[in-house]
Amino acid sequence: MGKIIFYKERNFQGQHYECTGDCAGLHSYLSHCNSIRVESGCWVVYEGPNFMGHQYVLTMGGYPDYQCRMGFNDCIRSCHMSIYRRRGSSRMRIYERPDFGGQMMEFMDDCPSVYDRFRYLDIHSCHVMDGYWIFYEHPNYRGRQYFMRPGEYRRYSDWGGYNSIIGYIMDF
Repeated sequence: MGKIIFYKERNFQGQHYECTGDCAGLHSYLSHCNSIRVESGCWVVYEGPNFMGHQYVLTMGGYPDYQCRMGFNDCIRSCHMSIYRRRGSSRMRIYERPDFGGQMMEFMDDCPSVYDRFRYLDIHSCHVMDGYWIFYEHPNYRGRQYFMRPGEYRRYSDWGGYNSIIGYIMDF
């Protein structure tokens, strides 16, 4: 069982809401969120209700200034507790075109620079065969994050992407 606490103000101040499971509508508890404390588990938080919009993966610890760390706004509207494996047998294939077309590359570990390894800036489809992964829009853990569970993603919109650019891939 996991536990995450959302605070209205920075530095864990003000009104707060404790959550121990998936919540599709946090907006009914808090109008905005400026700090977060993850007491147990691993969480994916979303800027939109019903697990939609930009997403961020948070592990145990405190995030006293959420906006500064993540670089977006103070809207957290839903959250999902994630069960993940820490490293191990992970396998994923990325493709340069939708519907698993074009050049393909298989990954079994982190890739700090997708362009250096794959020679493409755009990833249009992906098949996660084993493990859990995080796509970052830019290298060095920057930009939007996309939490990838096992399954087929025929288009970047299937994983919630607003564009096909992926700069960093992390085996979660």
